[in-house]
Amino acid sequence: MSKITPLVRTLCAILDAKRPKPQGSYADQITFVTDRPGHDARYAIDPSRIREELGWRPSVTVEEGLALTVQWYLDNEAWWRPLLSRQGVGQRLGVKA
Repeated sequence: MSKITPLVRTLCAILDAKRPKPQGSYADQITFVTDRPGHDARYAIDPSRIREELGWRPSVTVEEGLALTVQWYLDNEAWWRPLLSRQGVGQRLGVKA
């Protein structure tokens, strides 16, 4: 079984704080599926070059950025909700039917 990443747990905690469910946590909805063929098991970014060459530093933490992103989606539901009715949304891609 796959391991739930801290990122997923963080997103669930943010949603629990910003739009609580009547019962339980958003983390209760986490389910595991078989990986797609060719799916990367790990994603990583090495920010050392942009820091060293340009002196760039992030203005917010990952957690702050996630909270801002979640808040945007909560505030703009009228924009994204209609997109859910588009063909192919919710279908599993990258696997043979």
